[in-house]
Amino acid sequence: MTAPVEYAVAVDAYLGQAPLSTTSRRVYRISLAGWAWPLVGRPIPAGSRRRGAAPPIVPLALLDDPGIPRRLAEAFADRAAESDARTVNRELSALRGAVGWWQDLGWISADPTAGLRHRPPDELAAPLGAEQVGALFRLTASLREHAFWRLLYDSGAAAAAVLALDADQLDLDGHRVRRLPSCGTADEQPADIAWGVPTGQFLRWLLAGRTWGPVFVTGRRAGTRPSRAAAGNVCLQTGQARLSYRRAAEIFAAATRPLDPAGRGWTLHQLSAATQASLSAARP
Repeated sequence: MTAPVEYAVAVDAYLGQAPLSTTSRRVYRISLAGWAWPLVGRPIPAGSRRRGAAPPIVPLALLDDPGIPRRLAEAFADRAAESDARTVNRELSALRGAVGWWQDLGWISADPTAGLRHRPPDELAAPLGAEQVGALFRLTASLREHAFWRLLYDSGAAAAAVLALDADQLDLDGHRVRRLPSCGTADEQPADIAWGVPTGQFLRWLLAGRTWGPVFVTGRRAGTRPSRAAAGNVCLQTGQARLSYRRAAEIFAAATRPLDPAGRGWTLHQLSAATQASLSAARP
């Protein structure tokens, strides 16, 4: 097989033969396209700016340039500072898989990812302390973010479970998630999530009378694909999609970077684990 000139063509060839599902192939394509920016010394667009941005044209032979490992290492550090470990590790794995396949075909000779190491899981990071949580809640952020962060802190629940909540699951008067007959078996019931009065007020402000659809939604309208609506991931009243874990983690890391002495920002798990850590420390 003749080596392609462009990185994007090589990506297409790799994905065309990879044993991936349709969804995984789409995720891999996004990850591999993202690496095109650092290959030419440009930062990867962050957040919403990345959606729809056209990657630069990159010669595949550039991956053999001696300066590329440093560029990729800097880009990986930047991504690790603004996103969760699961996301950045997936992006690195996608690039490593493609690079290995290209090397086997003789399209490139070097492995510019050789010096990169996966980030440890977010669960290994220390929970936030009381002073850190206080500083977090003093940040200027949107109503959605403060409601989400306070609910994570109050409940100690996993971020994914909180993001999966729908408005009709919230007992705002009882300050907890209610059990719904429509939820089916016990395994399908929502997690035991409760919160305090101040957090409840934030949730009331956020919902503003809305009684169905995802509690936490994106700031833009969702696409028109029926499958998303059928899965319950779109608010039929506002047309907004459910906020994803990846986006929530990116926002949290970016907002807390100025508070983190390491300059990387904190993780959602550190916040949800903060209450349990404080309770454990208080026990005799």
